[in-house]
Order: sequence, then C-alpha cells, then structure tokens
Amino acid sequence: MSKDLSGSEAFDLYQTYGFPLDVTLELAQEQGMSVDRAGFETELKKHQERSRAGAERKFHGGLADHSAMSVRYHTATHLLHQALRDVLGEHVFQKGSNITPERLRFDFVHPRKMTTEEIAHVEEIVNRRIGEALPVTFEILPLAEAKRRGALGLFEDQYGEQVKVYKIGEGASRADGLYSFEFCGGPHVANTRELGEDGKRFKITKEEAISSGIRRIRAVLT
Repeated sequence: MSKDLSGSEAFDLYQTYGFPLDVTLELAQEQGMSVDRAGFETELKKHQERSRAGAERKFHGGLADHSAMSVRYHTATHLLHQALRDVLGEHVFQKGSNITPERLRFDFVHPRKMTTEEIAHVEEIVNRRIGEALPVTFEILPLAEAKRRGALGLFEDQYGEQVKVYKIGEGASRADGLYSFEFCGGPHVANTRELGEDGKRFKITKEEAISSGIRRIRAVLT
C-alpha cells in the first residue's frame, strides 16, 4: 500500500471534510506519509476555475440559465430598455436585471412611478418590435468605436479594448436605423419573432420602486 497521499485525495479531504492542507500535512507526517502538495494546488486551481466559470454562466447577462425561454427574456430586456427610453426619456438607464425561464426583472433609473398609460405604451412598443421580426446580431468592436456609434453600456464596468455589442434591427447604429444597440455578451435569439412564438405577447406584471430613483419592472411573455 502506498504511503503517499495524492493531490486529489488531499483535495477531497479539504473539499468534503474541510481539512486545510496544513492539517492534512501534519496528520500525514504523524503516520509517516507524504502528501503531493503540487497535486493539491493543481486540484484547488481546477476547482476555482470551475466555480468561476459556473458563476459566469449563471450571471451572464442576468440569466439564471441558457434555456430557450431565458434567452428570449434576455432579448426582451433589450427591447424593454429601449422602449422605456422611447417613452420616458434618455435618462432611463439599466441598473440591473435578473432573468429566469418564467419572467424577466429589469431595474432602471427613473425618478417616479410610471403611469398606466406609460406602461401600456411600453408594452405596445415591445410587442410591435416583436411583430416586426427584427434581426438580432452582434459585432465585436473597438471600445471607442462602440461608444461613438451610441451603444448603451454600464460604463462603470471595466471593458477590454474589444467589446461585443448586440444589435436589434437593420443598420450600423441607432442613427442608421437600429432599434437597440447595447454592450452585451449574449446569448440572444436570432430574430425578435421568436419572442412571439405560440402567440405570446410581452406583458408588464409589476412596476415598483426599489430605492430612490431606481424602479423595477417584472414582465412575462404570455
């Protein structure tokens, strides 16, 4: 029987039973065993990378998962964002989102409660864009070029020199006919008509304040 404790075995003691490496080393030494420390560090690094990748998948674009309905709701948030700006003004800006296969939640800057008429107008715009069967595409652009062309983004975030921007509609920019133009990593549907499959329509179910100057919308495709 080997007197060595492999890196994966040492990591299993750490992950499953909470044994820090130094405790495992001390116990192994008492038993005349050696521990593959380099192997443990390799296993720890792989675990951290898997955890980080899982978190990125979970929160990428606010999506809980990448199911077909979550992806549709993700595209719907882009339509909603622009529709809110159309109705309420260009001060409207996304502050956060959370998307599940059942609904979307969208937080945005606005100083007051929306009226019933404003909510209905936003719904009408989003459903019109769905009915227009607009293409949804993306480009990889230099950051300065994306900003110059009017892409919306959370500019307090740290972007690289090259950024991914999603476009809804035809054209190269908002001034050139695009409806929505946002910094986003995806994923999205290929065409807005996918949001209206099976006769579904966009419906805002709740609009509320979550803090001073920040509103929250919950909406569904039903």
